[in-house]
Amino acid sequence: MEPAPAWAQANPELSAWLEGLSDEACDDYEQHLNALAARISGWLPGLADYEQRIAVPVLSDSPATLAGTTLPEVAATDMPGRKRLQAGAFAASVLPLNRPVLDWCCGKGHLSRTLARQCPEPVQGFEWDAALVADGNRLARQFADTVTLHCQDVMAENLPWPADTHGVALHACGDLHRQLMRRGSAAGAPRLSLSPCCYHLSADADYQPLSAQANEHPQALRLSRNELRLAVQETVTAPARVRAQTALVSQWRLGFDALQRHLRGCDEYLPVPSHPPRLVNEGFEAFCRWAAGKKQLELPDRVDWDQWLDAGSQRFRQVRRHELLRHLFRRPLELWLVLDYAVFLEEQGYRVRLGTFCDRSMTPRNLLLDAVRACDTPPAPRNHP
Repeated sequence: MEPAPAWAQANPELSAWLEGLSDEACDDYEQHLNALAARISGWLPGLADYEQRIAVPVLSDSPATLAGTTLPEVAATDMPGRKRLQAGAFAASVLPLNRPVLDWCCGKGHLSRTLARQCPEPVQGFEWDAALVADGNRLARQFADTVTLHCQDVMAENLPWPADTHGVALHACGDLHRQLMRRGSAAGAPRLSLSPCCYHLSADADYQPLSAQANEHPQALRLSRNELRLAVQETVTAPARVRAQTALVSQWRLGFDALQRHLRGCDEYLPVPSHPPRLVNEGFEAFCRWAAGKKQLELPDRVDWDQWLDAGSQRFRQVRRHELLRHLFRRPLELWLVLDYAVFLEEQGYRVRLGTFCDRSMTPRNLLLDAVRACDTPPAPRNHP
């Protein structure tokens, strides 16, 4: 959006160093942000203790426990391999289970079926998509899992919360996981365990902290929906083909951006909607003609497409290096959001554990909040407290 962002103008030496990095150095720093923080802490001293600031405990890393909680492949029908491992790791981190379980936004019940094999009590799930509910109940019957899924809009005002039930959610998005915390705590749920995802998916344009403490703090962050997207921009699980395609389309978008600024005589970003998949195979010119049509921008009869594609490639090179600095703030931002959730749950009378339930190579969204109502006996953690 900004070819010359304000931070680059305020820190010209840092900007020049970043822009001088090779592609290989970019790849390496993207995978080792701690090393990047240490390297640039001379320009930004607040990054000197970056690794310590983002460190959280590992809630379960026992291979034996993981092997026992992950569904066998023969029982994982319709379950993607990565999701099977994520569900198994989540289950290992919340053992022991000693209450009935409610799987929030359960989809086909992959987590429900995983937890049912570790829980002596029945497991039920809430999901708004009737087709997923029907399919999940079919799978539960097929594999004799004590799971019942219900078609339920979890955002409904009249939502029923089963008494004395442990609420869980694996990657429920935005308002959905925030609703779990609000509704579950209001109903006096004995325990809530969740791994949040997609913090920006909200009906609100700006993020409103959940906890009273964050709301009252004079330095509380005020974040737009677009700023919240930063917390989930890591894509370590994307296949190489998808990453290459994303890079190509990014160059096209930046090339069109340079072209539209020239044609409009206005040095201002013009947002373009998501493109139809067919355009990936039709080339840069087709993409630009489609984008121009979407923005009612008239193209001249003759356009030097190579010139604007080259401009896009050069801008992509610059953006990729600028984004390295931006990406340093992904995990701190996510931790700030999840710590706000933790404080909210403490304010509702819960004891809260926060840590990772799996390695980031399995999913970058690997944070887990495990909250036990203070009047209940907390489960003994299987690994670190």
